[in-house]
Amino acid sequence: MSLINQKFNELRQKGKFALMPFLMAGDPTLDITYKVLLELQEKGADFIELGIPYSDPLADGPIIQLSASRALKSGTSLAKVLDLLKTLKGKLNIPVILFTYFNPLLSFGFKRFCEIASDVGAAGIIIPDLPLEETTQFSQIANDFNLDLVLLIAPTTPLGRMKVISSRTKGFSYLVSVTGVTGERNKLENRVENLIGQLKEISSNPIAVGFGISSPEHIIKVRQWGADGVIIGSAFVKRISDSNDSQIVNEVGKFCSEMRSAADEIID
Repeated sequence: MSLINQKFNELRQKGKFALMPFLMAGDPTLDITYKVLLELQEKGADFIELGIPYSDPLADGPIIQLSASRALKSGTSLAKVLDLLKTLKGKLNIPVILFTYFNPLLSFGFKRFCEIASDVGAAGIIIPDLPLEETTQFSQIANDFNLDLVLLIAPTTPLGRMKVISSRTKGFSYLVSVTGVTGERNKLENRVENLIGQLKEISSNPIAVGFGISSPEHIIKVRQWGADGVIIGSAFVKRISDSNDSQIVNEVGKFCSEMRSAADEIID
């Protein structure tokens, strides 16, 4: 059983809802990312989705695009992100899922990447621009190194294709709550409830909802709709960009605590 599956099983047994913050490695520096990762763990995050900065992030909205630009300007690279995880081994004990686009992996070497990522403690990979038709080969390589290749399901995904994605994703199903790119939203679309229901009918995978989740109300609603967790990206990244370097860790920790409280709220 993978690290991600183990964690979801543990949370399910405790009746807990999974909280998965996203942040961009190297924004504003890798030293601050190191501190933020440990702070998120301390403040109740169950998983971390850690972005590897890329110059053409097609799935990301303005907030995360700017975050990637800042990280690249600070000298962050794929290799340096892996080195960062190596320094955190034994200290960061929650599953880390690396979010990256495919070109950097091709340049680095996919098998080499998986081998090193597994060695430094990563639990999974998300590659938003990897075509579904090519996932089998790369999922097998990742699986050989005990990494889960997590696939995304969009609101516009037809049911038949949704079934195929659900059968090929590892760890959990990543349900995108909106049509378009990442970013904070004022409210969630009600069709997300129907999508969660459809996914539950066709697959036993845990379901984590991402894109647009930015408030306690969103977390409570997604939990009521039957999901197993939420992924929160832009709301965390915005707090990093809006804070002075000396304040970032505290601001991110405070927000994570608020989201943890919402995730743990008793729902009648």
